[in-house]
Amino acid sequence: MASIRKLRRHRKRYRTLRWMDRHTKGLQAVLAWTYRKTAWLRKAMLWIAGKLSFMKYLNITRYIKILDWYIIKKFIGTYIYSILLIISISIVFDVNENLAKFAQYQAPLKAIVFDYYLNFVPYFANLFSPLFVFIAVIFFTSKLAGNSEIISMLAAGVSFKRLMRPYMISCVLISSLSFYLSAYVIPHGTVIRQNFDSMYRNKKKNTSAENIQLQVGNGVIAYMQYYDNNRKSGNGFSLDKFENKKLVSHLTAMEVQYDTISDSKYHWKIRNWKCRELKGLKEHITSGMEKDTIIQMEPTDLVYSKGQQETFTSPDLKEYISKQKNRGSGNVVQYEVEYHKRIAASFASFILTTIGLSLSSRKRKGGMGLSLGIGLALSFGYIMLQTVSATFAINANMPPMLAAWIPNMIFTVIAYFCYRNAPN
Repeated sequence: MASIRKLRRHRKRYRTLRWMDRHTKGLQAVLAWTYRKTAWLRKAMLWIAGKLSFMKYLNITRYIKILDWYIIKKFIGTYIYSILLIISISIVFDVNENLAKFAQYQAPLKAIVFDYYLNFVPYFANLFSPLFVFIAVIFFTSKLAGNSEIISMLAAGVSFKRLMRPYMISCVLISSLSFYLSAYVIPHGTVIRQNFDSMYRNKKKNTSAENIQLQVGNGVIAYMQYYDNNRKSGNGFSLDKFENKKLVSHLTAMEVQYDTISDSKYHWKIRNWKCRELKGLKEHITSGMEKDTIIQMEPTDLVYSKGQQETFTSPDLKEYISKQKNRGSGNVVQYEVEYHKRIAASFASFILTTIGLSLSSRKRKGGMGLSLGIGLALSFGYIMLQTVSATFAINANMPPMLAAWIPNMIFTVIAYFCYRNAPN
């Protein structure tokens, strides 16, 4: 019986092996046919892989090594820590100064926290960002030099130029964030903070204007005797249209009202209006009680308040400058200075980082005191030079772009001198 069972088992195994052999050959044939028919696909994939070989240069780990990550973490961490420390101290002093006014005008806690201080922090953090960058570089680089880490890096064959790579990468991140905040985020926050100041700190904004005259189109001059920005309305309005230096249309209205709920801009309602159209010696007069019309002007064109340029985002600022120049307005210098200053200030991180690294990478017996003192003096000098050059542009007819870039030009020369004299 045992031999019969063994025979049956061998027979089952034999049948299984024959079945697998037949089907394996069929599967091999299918795979071979597929391989032959998809040869073009393999060639296409190889061609695409060859064309995309440049992608290996986009691999961040190709450029950022362990040493770079170490310095970047130190840089960014010290930068954030210095911002939090200085801003915390600034908030304490600001609360102490304005607490009486908050209580006098019964400012709610929610408005103080979210409308005022939530917009106070990014504004001043971005304003003093060059100072924070300089302090961060000098502080942690002097500490590295004091621990002989800089000496070890240079002795291991790392050049000073190579040592600057992680610093420059950190500057790219900080400069990008700084420009984004100043160009898009802070202007909206400034509007909220200014409204809070006018309500709870008794800082009245200029909300009206008298005897306004501006060019709203090619050969079209608008005049308004009085305009109230709170009600978005004015009176004593006239609109004159000229062709070949001859008056062809004269429109007057007792009152004009800006349409704030319209989907598009430049919508105005004129009331008690009269229009005189001149055609040679003939005159055609029309009048009415109310009329919707489009006039190429906005409330922001009529009333100017101090610091208004800080409430525009960079695209809006550029559009406003272009529009005012087309109208022949000369009161756009402060807007041009603000526009160029936002771009120039974002490059300050690279310049001040180069100076800070060059000053603090050398090991000194006295520690970081001397380097930190020089760094603070240079940072405050940069901020003061920004203010002075902007004042010259507004009051002394200096080109706005030159005024915005003068601090960078001067400090670039200083940075180059420091870099050339840095340790090898």
